[in-house]
Amino acid sequence: GQAQEVHLAIRTLLKEIFSETFSSSRRILYGGSVNPGNVEQLMSEEDIDGGLIGGASLKADSFSDMIKKTSELYQCSKKG
Repeated sequence: GQAQEVHLAIRTLLKEIFSETFSSSRRILYGGSVNPGNVEQLMSEEDIDGGLIGGASLKADSFSDMIKKTSELYQCSKKG
């Protein structure tokens, strides 16, 4: 998606300015709002390493659901 494209562009720029090692070791966070409806899609993207939860963190059920979904993704991926 669009967020992945932007994160990849940032990572590519870091690689060009600094190095591959520097670029691959940086954590790039999604700056938009993460919620139960988009957390799986966003956190499964290769270059998105985290995100801002915002208002969804005020609802225990939503927050818990997002943590569970993200945890499952990280256990099944190389990001973990």
